[in-house]
Amino acid sequence: MIRKFTAVPTLRVALWSSFFLTILGSGLQAQQTPAEPTQAPSTAPTDSKPSPSSAPSTAAPAQAPGQSSSSQEPADDTTPGRKLKVRDYRTWAFNVGGGADLGNGTTKTYVRGGGGVIAAGVARNYSKYFGLRADFQWDNLPLRSSALQLAQAPGATSHVYSLLVDPVINIQVTKTYGGYVLIGPSYYHRSGKLDSSTAIPGSACNGFWDWWGVCSALSLPLNGKFLSSSQNEFGYNFGGGVTRKIRPNVELYAEFRYLHGKHSGVTTDLRPITVGVRW
Repeated sequence: MIRKFTAVPTLRVALWSSFFLTILGSGLQAQQTPAEPTQAPSTAPTDSKPSPSSAPSTAAPAQAPGQSSSSQEPADDTTPGRKLKVRDYRTWAFNVGGGADLGNGTTKTYVRGGGGVIAAGVARNYSKYFGLRADFQWDNLPLRSSALQLAQAPGATSHVYSLLVDPVINIQVTKTYGGYVLIGPSYYHRSGKLDSSTAIPGSACNGFWDWWGVCSALSLPLNGKFLSSSQNEFGYNFGGGVTRKIRPNVELYAEFRYLHGKHSGVTTDLRPITVGVRW
């Protein structure tokens, strides 16, 4: 009996102990569950992706004074290279025109003014103000009546071909008006032909025959070949002009030049006035 009596209390104590342990374990679990949210923030940033609010913190070092200048320097260096420089002048310019010439020096003595002029040229501009220009020009040289009397000829034709190469300086006065000056070497080929002549071969030369360029030992050639003349001369030219723009790439120009050539004491001097178009 005593063993049965002592076994019953022992069983009850075991049951009551397990009951209290179960309640105590649930209570401890209930107290520990609120602590889990406090630990979540500490582990969340390491497991999750950076939030937008954290982006400035990662970009902050790039904006630091020591680093921002180095990161912007390449942009400053490359930006000018990407910009195209606007050219405010034409690299190549062309001109064509016509007009009349005025004689000068010995040429004026035998050639009357008003002979026709035809000119054409091209310029290579190296800047807005400086360029190199080449012109080809034809000038008519109508002989005076006094020259025909000295030549003992009823009529004649005479002209000169000119090749002019000049450095040119452009002057922009306004958006519409401008000007230029030029000077340089030149080459001239003057030729002419008399309709006929009653002059005697071998007779003494006068001033016209000297300028005509056919005298040999101060006399006309014995072979009678003095009706035609052809001579080459080297010299110089200088002048200038004014321009007026009529379209963005087209302008009118008026030009005045002085031409001088010489060979074996024979000279050619002209003052052509030309009006034309440049583009």
